[in-house]
Amino acid sequence: MKQTNIKNAKTALTITTVLTLFVAGFEVLMAYSNYKPGMNIFDIASYVTANTQIYCLILILINLILLPGAVLLFKQNDISLKKEIAEKKTLSRDILYGIAALAVTEIFNLAYTFTLSGRTDLAYTNTDTSIGTTVIKIIALTFVSGICKEIYFRGFAKKFCGPVLGEWQALLLFNIMFAMLDWYNIGFSFVAGLVWSWAYQKTGHLLPGMIAHGGANLIAIIYVILMSGVV
Repeated sequence: MKQTNIKNAKTALTITTVLTLFVAGFEVLMAYSNYKPGMNIFDIASYVTANTQIYCLILILINLILLPGAVLLFKQNDISLKKEIAEKKTLSRDILYGIAALAVTEIFNLAYTFTLSGRTDLAYTNTDTSIGTTVIKIIALTFVSGICKEIYFRGFAKKFCGPVLGEWQALLLFNIMFAMLDWYNIGFSFVAGLVWSWAYQKTGHLLPGMIAHGGANLIAIIYVILMSGVV
């Protein structure tokens, strides 16, 4: 096995692990700083995004701080990140796969909403739907997370750890880290990540996963606004 492959895998794992531990650590801090006796795991998890603007700002900053290292890793290995995301000749197909992956994700999301019934009166419910908060949520969750996380958790897995571990083994490992980062949604990210990995494998491009990932987050934002009765 080439030493270059091992070095690339270590670099990819390091960047993704830093992202995972930093964000997950912040989420745990936010959740347990609001702990009250009698809370269950669903109640605790509800406080991760209680301060939505700070949470979104953290997501934006850490993803963008790590992005230059990700771009450099692709460049050093003569891999066009632009072509890894999408190519003109397959753009229509990739968009269709993205929409299909989004539809499947939302079907799983409907099942996930039933888990929220496990929350008690101690759960956080005062969702901020102000214009400022909504804008930063769209930037952080739809665009930054939707694009950057697919590069880290899917692109890194296949291109740099796949040659060492095997593609699906690497995608599964990185998907576990993805689920750890989003632990507060109680396993939904793991299932969604498998769908987005499948779309990546079928098309060879990251765009379908980015569409499904960012789209799912955008739908969640719109859903919260509608349920709050703001519009």
